[in-house]
Amino acid sequence: MSVFGNSASREAARIRACGRRGLWGHVTAWAGLNPQAAAADAVAARWELGARAERDTVRLLRPLRLRGWRLRHDRRLPGRRFNIDHAKVSPCGTAVVVGDTKRWPVGWEVWAEGGRLWCGREDRHGEAVKVARYAQLVAGAVGMPGVVVWPLLIVHGSTVRGGHLQVATEAGVVQVVAAGELRRVLRAAPAGWSWGRARRVARRVDEVLTPYR
Repeated sequence: MSVFGNSASREAARIRACGRRGLWGHVTAWAGLNPQAAAADAVAARWELGARAERDTVRLLRPLRLRGWRLRHDRRLPGRRFNIDHAKVSPCGTAVVVGDTKRWPVGWEVWAEGGRLWCGREDRHGEAVKVARYAQLVAGAVGMPGVVVWPLLIVHGSTVRGGHLQVATEAGVVQVVAAGELRRVLRAAPAGWSWGRARRVARRVDEVLTPYR
């Protein structure tokens, strides 16, 4: 994701435009007489909330560059439709973190029980499964011995029980972290520095994860 305009922002703009096709569509939307535009605006607003959360994650991550982390945002695997919100190469070059930002309702709690991830009373386990599968695909594409790719859900809005929890999926264990705990959790990742190895891993990440368009 670019700080200046991410894919979620572009999707919000596209949705709004689809609800206002043609001059008449714009006129009726302005007059409050276009239910299609009103519905599109509601959907676009959710995308815009997500875009703001992604920009907030970028700001939270930025100081980690001084600690040797190499950060990439809004990337994609060629041939795949999904985007990777954040890819982070650890300073030691032994880990790539695939991060997915979520903006969930304020006042709700994210928790795990019965092997599933919940937000309030809503089952959000599918979101954990998705980011775990993204990480699997990235690991296969990177294909570097000794480099582990692990999935991370970054939650804005809702509180995460304990600030940080883990949930198992069939595609791997997902770390779920409150946005405010993000830097602390990443600083606790594999220790040590290896500029040469981290540079090689980052170069490989750039080869397999291209900017999202």
